[in-house]
Amino acid sequence: MQKSARDMILSLGLIGLVAGFVWLFIPHDDGEPDLPRVDYRVDLLTARRAAAYPVAAPVGLPDTWKATSVRFRGDEGDAWHLGYRAPDGEYVAVEQSTQKRTLFIEEKTQEAERTDVTQEINGETWARYEGSHYDALVLEHPDGSTTVVTGTASFGQLSKMAKALRTE
Repeated sequence: MQKSARDMILSLGLIGLVAGFVWLFIPHDDGEPDLPRVDYRVDLLTARRAAAYPVAAPVGLPDTWKATSVRFRGDEGDAWHLGYRAPDGEYVAVEQSTQKRTLFIEEKTQEAERTDVTQEINGETWARYEGSHYDALVLEHPDGSTTVVTGTASFGQLSKMAKALRTE
């Protein structure tokens, strides 16, 4: 009985050593994946021709801002999406649409709540939204479209993106 318990403990110890060796010497990366940079110029031209509102995209951002996703859905209220990785590694997205504002803002900000704070950017008043997942700056256009700059980035980074947006 003692011999079998001793053998079992030695076997478990040996298994632990082998597992530790494997863990130490087999490469593993716990960092964030390196997302490829996307070229959205063709998508932007297509969206600008098809959308019922002036489609915005950033101009003049440094190369440290990396475009990682782009999408235009004409069948979903001319929904325009442009996702970026900010220089600090946080996520920033430009979302535009003619969808019903309350639903669109709720979806794109992941249910962030409107605050009493507004911010003047390029002569327009943007509303601030704060949430548990995303924060956002929201601009409601007179033509019925809505622009949302949202993500995990700080309001400083969101503001930089909003300041860089151009519709021409």
